[in-house]
Formats: sequence, structure tokens, C-alpha cells
Amino acid sequence: MFLTARPFWALLGLAAAFVAAFVWAPLLPVVEVAAFALAALVVADLVLLWGTGGAVTGRREVPEKLSLGDPNEVEVLVRSRYGVRVSARVIDEVPVQFQERGDGVVVPVPARGEARLAYSLRPTERGAYDFGRLLVYVSSPLGLVARRFVVAEGGEAVVYPSIQQMKRYAFLAESDRLREVGVKRVRRRGHTMEFDQVRPYVPGDDRRSVNWKATARRSAHEPRLMVNTYQDEREQPVVVALDMGRAMRSPFEGMTLLDHAVNAALVLLNTALLTGDRAGLVAFDREARGVVPPDRRRGQLAALLDALYRLDPGYQDPSFEDLYAVLRGRLRQRSLVLLMTNFDTVAGLERQLPYLRRIARSHRLVVVLFENTGIRDLLTSTAERLEDVYVKATAESLALEKREIARTLERHGVGALLTTPERLTVDAVNRYLQIKAEGTF
Repeated sequence: MFLTARPFWALLGLAAAFVAAFVWAPLLPVVEVAAFALAALVVADLVLLWGTGGAVTGRREVPEKLSLGDPNEVEVLVRSRYGVRVSARVIDEVPVQFQERGDGVVVPVPARGEARLAYSLRPTERGAYDFGRLLVYVSSPLGLVARRFVVAEGGEAVVYPSIQQMKRYAFLAESDRLREVGVKRVRRRGHTMEFDQVRPYVPGDDRRSVNWKATARRSAHEPRLMVNTYQDEREQPVVVALDMGRAMRSPFEGMTLLDHAVNAALVLLNTALLTGDRAGLVAFDREARGVVPPDRRRGQLAALLDALYRLDPGYQDPSFEDLYAVLRGRLRQRSLVLLMTNFDTVAGLERQLPYLRRIARSHRLVVVLFENTGIRDLLTSTAERLEDVYVKATAESLALEKREIARTLERHGVGALLTTPERLTVDAVNRYLQIKAEGTF
């Protein structure tokens, strides 16, 4: 049993009235009657909540897999077996990772009816999250006493890479609406696609695709031009290499750079599977820790999702030598390799450049680098003091260093993509589709 705020306010009013009764004696009988009335109402409220056989049940509905970095909706259902309309204060003990505490949400529940409420959680770490109890504090229309019900015990929810983002991109790709999220339509250069079939010519077909031999074989009674049709090259290996070193622990919007890279990798690899290519993954720090060979078999997406779920950034510098050894041993066919990493200085890049050049000799390598958004904000701010001028000058030199890293990679035959964490997914998918359209794996 818990007292609500109403009886305390009533007691405060009675105390003031008793004080006033010492000054004006005729007020005392009225105050005494009010005190007895308050006690009677509390007893009546207890009878309504405990003596009528009423109860409250409910449940928490959590998605089987929570999506990293996205708002995930959690629904709570409350059912009442009371014969009167009650007020329910719902307190859900969310996982400690969210650090959310509050006095709950009050919802009205009709007599022998039910009520629903929903709230959203945005997880910023992958892993298992434990919920506590689901508590409901029920008050009658009198609102003097509350009765607590534990309607659900603790439960577990698993946070995976951004499944919502992956599904959104997949839906837009299937409905040819990827331009809505910034993915550009790439113009294809010549016939860089695989032969599909020969079919009759229809107005609008490219005349350069006319198959004159097939046209000549048509009978005189059925003269009609025949054209070759093509489809995108399929079964090409696409591999995302994820750096799990200390540089990828840098935070952005509550998540690490690795988490942003994991979300982008899931979307990119799913896009590759949808376009008929083989998708694979290599995650490494001092050694390769998550390797999924490129394939497009049934269950490949689940294998990639499970491997991405288990990744965790380390505290040491990564070994690009080990990455080169893994790619050389596992990838026999020339592949598109998108390496998501973060170099801060040209000197740091030059130490790893020999291994990147070796990878680029055997595969189409694109290194994805992260632009420092904090530096970008400094460059756009107004310098009002001499100290601000020095800070902006330092920020400009760091920004130039990043651009020089990208230029150095390009000079040595390695593709470079300099982007921000919020633009990572769109820019990576754009680069993949551009390379696929050019047929330059």
C-alpha cells in the first residue's frame, strides 16, 4: 500500500485549519468532522482496491532484436479486472545502460478494460540488455491510496547492428527509391554487364545492341530485329574490412566510430546481396577476429549479422600485415574491399602504406576515412579572440592533414573515401554502386 499526494495535501490543510481553530473556536467541530471524513475516505479507498477482488495484469512487448543507434519502440499493455475506472502509474525498469529514471507514466484504464502505452529506447552499445520489473501502481477514482502490482518480471533484449536502417535501405532499393536517402543513380559506361538473353526489338532499345546473326536467322515470314539484353555482373565478391583498433573507439553521437562502421557495413553488405553479389567480412585488430568468406548462400546475411554483433574495439593499433595475410589467403578472386579505418596523420598512414599497396595489387581497395566533425564545427565558427584564431589555425592544419591522407592513398593507387559518421552509410553505398556500374572490380 502506498499513499498518494492527495492525503498529504489534505492533512496539510487540516493542520492549518486546527491552528486556525485555536483562534476561532467555532471552527474546531468542522475540522474534526473533516478529519473523520478523510479517514473514512481512506478506508473506502482501501476497500475499493483490496476488497472487491480486482487486480491488474500486463506485459511488456520488446522487439526480439533491438537496433543499434535507432529508436526502438517498447509497448506496455495493462489490463484491469476492477469494476470501476482506475488510474495506473506504469514504471518500467529499463536496462541500466540507458540511465533513465523517472516516476512513470499515468494512464487511465477503463472498467474491466485495457490500456496501452509506448516509449522508445535508443541503444548505443551492442550486446545483451536486461530489463527489470514492470510495476503498475493502481489508484481508484478517490486517488488517496495506490496498490502496487508487479505485472512482469525482468527480461532480456539483444542489441544488434542497425537492422532498421538495413531494412529501410533494402525497401528503398527494391522500390527504386534510394535517391530519397541520398544514393545517386549511376550512369553506366558502355556494356560492362553480363549477357542475359536475346529478345525481339522494342522501341527504345539501344540500336548498338542489335544481334544481326540472330536477326538473320529469323524466317522471312517473321522479319524482326533481335537485340541482346544485359544484366549487372553478378557473383562478384564484396568484402568489408573493419578496423577494431583504438582509433575506432572515438565517440560520435553516443556511439563509437566502430559502431557507425558496423551499421554501414550491414547496409552495404545487404545491398551487395540484393544486387546478386557475394558479401563477406573481415574484422581485425592485432589479428583477424571475425572472418566471413564472401558468399550469397541462404543464411549469409544471418552469418554477417551475427559476426558484426560480436565485434568490440580494442586498445591497441591494428595489424594491417595480418589483414593482408588474411585477404591473400582467403580471397582467391579479385574482390572489392572497403576498408573502414581511421588515420589521423600522414606518418601513421605511411607505416601501413606498404600493406595497403599490396592489397590493392590483388583487389580493388577503397579506404574509408572519417572526417573529424568537431574540427569541422571549429572551422565554421567565428573567431572573436586571439585564442580562437590559434584554435582555428590548428583545426585547419588537422583538416588539411586528413585531406592529404586521402590524396596520398590516391597517388599510390588506393581508393579513398573521406566522409563523416552520419554520411558513412550513404557515401559507402554510393561508392559501391559507382564501382559496380563502372565494372572496375
